[in-house]
Amino acid sequence: MAKELSRTDRAIVRLADGTVKQQNLLTGTEVWTVPGRGHRPMGIPRSEHRPLDPSHEGDHCAFCEHRYLETPPEKSRLVRDGGGGWHELSGLPAEKLGATTAEFRRIPNLFEIVSYKYWNLNHGHVPSEDARRRMAEYLASSEGYDHIMRVVRARLLASGLTEEEFAAMSETSRLHEANGFFSGGHDLIVARRHFVDGAADDSQLAGSGTLSPDEHYQYTAYTARTMRDLYGLNPQVRYVAAFQNWLKPAGASFDHLHKQLVAIDDLAVQTEAELDRLSSQPEIYEEILRVGATRRLLIAQNDHAVAFAGFGHRFPGIEIWPLGGPIEPWQADEERMRAVSDLLHAAHAATGADVPCNEEWYHRPPSVATPMRWRILLKWRISTLAGFEGGTRIYLNTIDPWQVVERVVPRLEEMRESGAIGPMRIGSECRVAPRMLRD
Repeated sequence: MAKELSRTDRAIVRLADGTVKQQNLLTGTEVWTVPGRGHRPMGIPRSEHRPLDPSHEGDHCAFCEHRYLETPPEKSRLVRDGGGGWHELSGLPAEKLGATTAEFRRIPNLFEIVSYKYWNLNHGHVPSEDARRRMAEYLASSEGYDHIMRVVRARLLASGLTEEEFAAMSETSRLHEANGFFSGGHDLIVARRHFVDGAADDSQLAGSGTLSPDEHYQYTAYTARTMRDLYGLNPQVRYVAAFQNWLKPAGASFDHLHKQLVAIDDLAVQTEAELDRLSSQPEIYEEILRVGATRRLLIAQNDHAVAFAGFGHRFPGIEIWPLGGPIEPWQADEERMRAVSDLLHAAHAATGADVPCNEEWYHRPPSVATPMRWRILLKWRISTLAGFEGGTRIYLNTIDPWQVVERVVPRLEEMRESGAIGPMRIGSECRVAPRMLRD
């Protein structure tokens, strides 16, 4: 009789015919990689590259720097001064939006997943005094008033309202539609570039991996601060989902780098499943790290974080875990945040800007006492779920975790040599033990 495999042995195993079976230790998700289905191109194939018109620089989509007035009024922005320092500017009036160049902007999502009306009608949510004052100040100028009315009109028409119906609306009704711009719970963090600086054609999109390590740190820390702020939106906020969809096959509306943060009034299904698992297996995080360390899945490491090939996920990818005791993203000091950001940036850079991917943040919401771990998963959206997965709940990946390591490690070594990524140990240089997840 065959010996029953332990939980960690079942996490990833290669069978005699080469099939790799994986099991997610936190969720129980089953994933197979079948021989012969891999070795496909990961990036989006392009039949032609169109040259860029220099006269359209900064004007490629509604998120670009010359089109600030096509998005709802921004909540804040990060700018650089002449000496290379970074500053956060909040609550700029419409007439001053062009006075500085935003490296990153925090703006409300024009089409919220969970809308202001949802919070207002279901939870009695109304704008805070600060939000009311900010809205009144913005409307006080003709530029601000015109900006809000144009964006409200654009959203209502895109939602199915006719021009006649919009024209018949009272000013009060139109302004009510703008409350979510100042007191909503779905924000975007939008990067400045659409294409890399000096791009010659439309194949040279600016993704997370094309940022400098310092730019990526600012982007990551800004996201964490926004998450903290959204937890203060309303007492009924139980979870803030943070994610990044890159390229249309991964769910992006624009091929322009941005993260999304959405406040919701329920715990995420993933969070509840994780809490159930933790209640019976409190050492589960250490087990996951042990699998990564002992099964040759480690990709990169620095003093405060580790990256390894994810296993048991519906899509292949890379996980970035902070080391040390559990913390929330907004609690990380600069050193720890830079460590996480550097590994995440390197993972994006090694993946390449032509690969559709999702970046997902997992963390412990403030209402939960169980010490859950913050971590980030970068998923490569290189396959399409189909009937087999739907009928069996067994998911097929075209490349297994070891192939992820084989693809990523050589690229990281090249980029480290060129200075394109932050300092880190790579591949076999990594030394990780479960005790590193403790204070």
